[in-house]
Amino acid sequence: MCHVIVTCRSMLWTLLSIVVAFAELIAFMSADWLIGKAKPVNSEDTDNRTGGSQEPYHPTLGIYGRCTRISHVQVSRRDTLCGPYAENFNEIASGFWQATAIFLAVGIMILCAVAFVSVFTMCVQSVMKKSIFNVCGLLQGIAGLFLILGLMLYPAGWGCQKAVSYCGHYASAYKLGDCSLGWAFYTAIGGTILTFVCAVFSAQAEIATSSDKVQEEIEEGKNLICLL
Repeated sequence: MCHVIVTCRSMLWTLLSIVVAFAELIAFMSADWLIGKAKPVNSEDTDNRTGGSQEPYHPTLGIYGRCTRISHVQVSRRDTLCGPYAENFNEIASGFWQATAIFLAVGIMILCAVAFVSVFTMCVQSVMKKSIFNVCGLLQGIAGLFLILGLMLYPAGWGCQKAVSYCGHYASAYKLGDCSLGWAFYTAIGGTILTFVCAVFSAQAEIATSSDKVQEEIEEGKNLICLL
């Protein structure tokens, strides 16, 4: 018989697992890893209606994508164009970024799988006499290691030609040059830290769902067990 067990710690672990997976996925897909040096303001950037000049635009560069602004010749309107600069994996700007993409992709896939499974831990707490929480926690720890490897290799690619075109000639491995780090990089770091928090917290979720109070509720014949 299926017992639906909901505890405060198990729900927090489930929600955090889902948030971490989405945060890492969004960061990976974003082009805001590097913020390039400002483009110089020229006559095309002048707003004819106000007579003033617009703020210089900072292009952004991701692992496989980029955002840049295109000026229209006949009108003062400017469009921001975002999309992948690499049509296939081999066209990613640096070998280090290719390795980063692989490690991050593997880590994110594991996190997404754990996030999907975590939703069903309310009803199924063990498989083949092994706690799902412990297995998921182990997988989250492994995913965290993949994420760390990817983030460590990413700065080594700052010396590639693509990064130099955005960050200036002073850019090199582990040196940003004229660029700054974007929100996507910080989100990936924060998600990696939370991944290990989830891995540790999964043990608390397992303890909460197998506590004496839960067993007492099961012995009383209850199918829905909610403990705060």
